[in-house]
Amino acid sequence: MANVELKNLKKAYDEAEVIRGIDMQIEHGEFCVFVGPSGCGKSTLLRMISGLEGITSGDIVIGDDVVNAIAAADRGLAMVFQSYALYPHMTVRQNLSFGLENINTPRAEITEKIKQVAAMLQIDQLLERRPKDLSGGQRQRVAIGRAVVREPRVFLFDEPLSNLDAELRVGMRAEISALHKRLGNTMIYVTHDQVEAMTMADKIAVLRLGVLEQFGRPLDLYNEPENLFVAGFIGSPKMNFMTGSIDGADRSLLTLDTGEEIRLPEGRFSHQVGQSVTLGVRPNELQPTDEGVLHMEVASVEQLGSDSYLYGALGDGTRLTVHNPGQTRVGAGDQVRLGADPGTFHLFDTASTLTLRAS
Repeated sequence: MANVELKNLKKAYDEAEVIRGIDMQIEHGEFCVFVGPSGCGKSTLLRMISGLEGITSGDIVIGDDVVNAIAAADRGLAMVFQSYALYPHMTVRQNLSFGLENINTPRAEITEKIKQVAAMLQIDQLLERRPKDLSGGQRQRVAIGRAVVREPRVFLFDEPLSNLDAELRVGMRAEISALHKRLGNTMIYVTHDQVEAMTMADKIAVLRLGVLEQFGRPLDLYNEPENLFVAGFIGSPKMNFMTGSIDGADRSLLTLDTGEEIRLPEGRFSHQVGQSVTLGVRPNELQPTDEGVLHMEVASVEQLGSDSYLYGALGDGTRLTVHNPGQTRVGAGDQVRLGADPGTFHLFDTASTLTLRAS
């Protein structure tokens, strides 16, 4: 079984702690994505699992083995890098066979494995070419193929699609997901792109400043974020946030800093009278309506044909994004009233940034 468990894992460079006590259980066969902003520690964490980076304290368990002191080459893992890391003087066939030759795999077995993997990844016509003669997408397929032929317990991907153009990224996302379904191995994938995380993952680990902010299924993170950071990071475009306080006489009434009043659904949130809170509403839930209590001045409009995006601000300068299905006649400079179903609201304590969800 190739489950991966991290137990109070820490990494420090002198006095600078970059991984701050992470606990995580990745089950056998899961596709787990580490996501977060630049500098959050996701690539460092992946390199610690791989053995390319030492740990300061804690344990890494792969299967039934604590691998803290086991060399990278002996952990039964295969890593695919952002830069492809192909040998430029070797053909595709030689790149695929190199790792197997190093462990004295019989020649007939190497030939058969390369044949199977090349057909699976549709690179069987490229075996005699060198990396300089390949496109970016072809190079990435070769890099993935080099990992697959080793038949590792766990695949590690470090931002493998970041060098590809947008259209090719979408195609390669689908190919990696299909590969996971075919092989059934545990895969851990690092990206800064939360769209990749949402579309590919069985589980997502959201990291910030070396801390695991939330770990769970993609739609659980989207629908029930545990704090303000996760709510703002998961979802594209990002969630809108408006600050205010709970009315002193009516705990279901939220008064925004703009003075506008919003009725909260009864029994959904665990807020207190007078508490400073942040209201979160996703762009697709805000809609122009004559009954809306929010007054936004539109700064710009993006017309995409099938969708429109309105960008503007409330009276106190709070910026909002509105996703409008279809086309719109609203233009820059217009004043619009916005409303939303209270059942779609998210509420956070402004001081702690934690979700105020009734138990």
